Amino acid sequence: MLRAWVVGILAVALLALALVGCSAEEPAAPAYQATQPASGASAVVVPDLSANARAGEQVFNANCVLCHGPNASGTGLGPPLVHKIYEPGHHQDFSIQSAVRNGVPAHHWQFGNMLPVPTVADEDIPNIICYIRELQRANGIIPPDANIAAC
Repeated sequence: MLRAWVVGILAVALLALALVGCSAEEPAAPAYQATQPASGASAVVVPDLSANARAGEQVFNANCVLCHGPNASGTGLGPPLVHKIYEPGHHQDFSIQSAVRNGVPAHHWQFGNMLPVPTVADEDIPNIICYIRELQRANGIIPPDANIAAC
C-alpha cells in the first residue's frame, strides 16, 4: 500500500517537472490555424549546421525540446518553430529573444502562454535563434540565400 502511494507521488512529481516550461493555463484561441501539424521530428529536414547553430541545438535540447520538440518540430505541449508563422518577417529574432527572457502570451496556437526560460543564458539565445533559422532555411521557410543575422 505504501509502495503504491510512493509510486503515485513520484509520477505526479515527474509530470510536474515535465510541465515546468509549459503553461497550464487555459489555452487561448489561435489567431489562425497552423498549416502544418505539430508532429514528430521526421517532418523536419536537418541540414549540416554551422558551429553557432550546433551550440544552439545543444542549449535548445537542454531547455526547449520538451515543448518545442526535437529539431523544433513541435509536441503536444508547444508549437513547431520550423513553421512559416515563425519566419523572420513575422517573428523577428528579438521576438524569440523576448519569448525566452519574458515569456509570451498565446496568440497563434492553443498551447497556452509560454513561460520565461530562466535556465537559458543571454549569450546562448543568439545560438538558439541561429539553430531555428538554419532549420527554417533547410525546410523552405526562409530563402536559401537569406542572411541569418544571428549566425
